[in-house]
Amino acid sequence: MKNVIKVALLAAGLFVAADTQAQVVKKTGKAISKGAKAVGNTAEDGAKAVGKGAKTGARKTAEVASKGKSAVVDKKYDSKVGPAGQTIYIDKNSAYYYVNKKGRHVYVKEANLVAKPM
Repeated sequence: MKNVIKVALLAAGLFVAADTQAQVVKKTGKAISKGAKAVGNTAEDGAKAVGKGAKTGARKTAEVASKGKSAVVDKKYDSKVGPAGQTIYIDKNSAYYYVNKKGRHVYVKEANLVAKPM
């Protein structure tokens, strides 16, 4: 008899919990929907802000990557600098260049190099 009562109470508890859960899901679903829209709008605004600065960030990344590669692969010219004080590198063909803000190599003639200030 005790087992029958336990089973009946358990079944009643599951029924009540299932009914209650269904109501919570409906309310939660609406809240999630509103929250998702708010997050979507915020993400869109953030993406626009990032897009405005994307060119600057991409250029800086390219510049840093190119300078890092140049420092490892090519020889650094210690006694001379570029026309505006840039670090000068010498490539495998003995050409002189510096890395500009866009990350590109700008080749210069040796006559255009300036003595490094001490």
